[in-house]
Amino acid sequence: MKVLQMGLGPLGIQVARYINGKSEVKTIAAVDIDQALIGRALHDISEELPEDVFIFNSVENALKNLSEKPDVAIITTVSSLEKLIPQVKEMAMFGIPVVSTCEELSYPWELQPRLSTELDELCKTHGIACLGTGINPGFLMDYLPSVLSSVCKDIEQVTVERIQDATSRRIPFQKKIGAGLDLETFKAKELEGTLRHVGLQESIYLLANSLGIKLDRVTEDLQPVISTKDIITKHLEIKKGNARGVEQIGYGYQNGDCKVKMHFKAAIGEERSFDKVTIKGTPSFTSEIDGGINGDIATCAIAINSIKSVIKASPGLHTMSDIGVPGYIQ
Repeated sequence: MKVLQMGLGPLGIQVARYINGKSEVKTIAAVDIDQALIGRALHDISEELPEDVFIFNSVENALKNLSEKPDVAIITTVSSLEKLIPQVKEMAMFGIPVVSTCEELSYPWELQPRLSTELDELCKTHGIACLGTGINPGFLMDYLPSVLSSVCKDIEQVTVERIQDATSRRIPFQKKIGAGLDLETFKAKELEGTLRHVGLQESIYLLANSLGIKLDRVTEDLQPVISTKDIITKHLEIKKGNARGVEQIGYGYQNGDCKVKMHFKAAIGEERSFDKVTIKGTPSFTSEIDGGINGDIATCAIAINSIKSVIKASPGLHTMSDIGVPGYIQ
């Protein structure tokens, strides 16, 4: 399967490395807006990558220089659905299906209905499928609990917790959760909308939709995780009293009852990482992944492992709950 990659930030480069180690899939070209990268080979960015795969400034120019059409595109560029749509349009014009790690794409129907309809119609017009996925949103806090719910006779409430030590995460992620900021700067960035885990409400709506629950209200609370001591890491110095990360809790209500609760916490120096799903129903049970799943590794992996499902999917905008079940690609 031939892949056209768009976006060569830390996530895009990691995707390229993972693909390079597989036999069933191959990156044949890449697109990026960084003028310093245009015309260079992927090998110039990382010695692990091939010397015969080149970087272009547009999809059109990439295709002009390829002898074969890509089967799919993997886009690892932005978190915003509005900013993503022109990039999907570039792919759609040439009939290339899309897998993207854009968080707002994971389930945009409730929060951004106009843009969702616009993107869905764009994909159907050009006959391509488009999927938003990742470890979170896209799997741990939405798709996984929806799969676990399939053993239940009835469900009263689902609680999902993702608590993680962000020390090993990529720098853009650490910045996104406000690690190292003083509280005044943290609050300013929160008000700007540039500081938060993007996708918590999308996960709530995706899970509720999978469970057949029509929510009438969703709330979300965001707070800094404040450091009680000075912390020095490879990339950051965090002073006592400053933020070492973010904590967000979201609730989904139906007729006044909380049906879905999601607790997300990512911070430098967090003592224990875990991912946990608790279902109250028949039967009631808890499933926990001790140590949690590394978000950077898993986001790249699931984007690649969703390729077959997207290629087979019908035209239109899809979520993880309505495509074929992804599986490991050799």
